[in-house]
Amino acid sequence: MVLIGDGVMALISPEDDALAWKHGPKLWKQLMGELQQRPVLTRAIGALQIAGGIWWAMSQEQEYEAELAKSEEDSAKS
Repeated sequence: MVLIGDGVMALISPEDDALAWKHGPKLWKQLMGELQQRPVLTRAIGALQIAGGIWWAMSQEQEYEAELAKSEEDSAKS
């Protein structure tokens, strides 16, 4: 969910999104400064975060459903 939320923030306000993450080691601060200067790149990364977050959530749901079905099969055999 954090990936999706941060991705939405990057799409809506890329400069503020980069600024929000501009804490930490020097290299990280430099990277966030670069992203703040490149809103199109920040938006692209945000879109990838949203897509990745949705994919991850859907794959977790599929794994859960498979485990649930297996559990129900095992219960029926007992």
